[in-house]
Amino acid sequence: MTALVIVDAQNDFSEGGALAVSGAVAAYQAMGVHVVGRAGKYSLLVTTRDEHVDPGDHFAAEPDFVDSWPVHCVAGTRGAALHPLALRVTDLFAEVNPHAEWIEVTKGAYCAAYSGFEGATAAGVGLAEALRAAGVERIDVCGVATDHCVRATVLDGLREGFEVHVPTGLIAAVDPDRGAAALAEMADAGAIVE
Repeated sequence: MTALVIVDAQNDFSEGGALAVSGAVAAYQAMGVHVVGRAGKYSLLVTTRDEHVDPGDHFAAEPDFVDSWPVHCVAGTRGAALHPLALRVTDLFAEVNPHAEWIEVTKGAYCAAYSGFEGATAAGVGLAEALRAAGVERIDVCGVATDHCVRATVLDGLREGFEVHVPTGLIAAVDPDRGAAALAEMADAGAIVE
């Protein structure tokens, strides 16, 4: 059983957003093609979202763009919502995988929370538990940003014992050099980077 995990495909992380990642929109478009081309492959869709309330020093007036950031993905704002193209991916997923489930995981209300495995569903179920309950053994992780939340989600997925694949055409990095280093780190940790 395989799940597609779309990490933080939110308005604020997309071009034009408060913390825009160059290439995010192109990654979402590629996700749609990927999903249609793999009809029936996935048993579960997971979307993760930052949903910050008061994440402490994760927000900074003078961010370093490594550990501190401009205000973004504030709970209840348009910036925290999934980008329209990411929502289109969820629609396409439902069309080609009619028996599959979609779960949403939110993270980071009061902390940075880079990894989707730090989040929970609306019912309070953590991502690892939700995946295991669905019988998932493999996750394909895509989204933004390669060098931050994708990286953290992939590494935690491996630590949780899942087989993890990273389709490189479906991700975008804040910094290209750090993105390349993150991909190498993920591969070294055991992820299949393809």
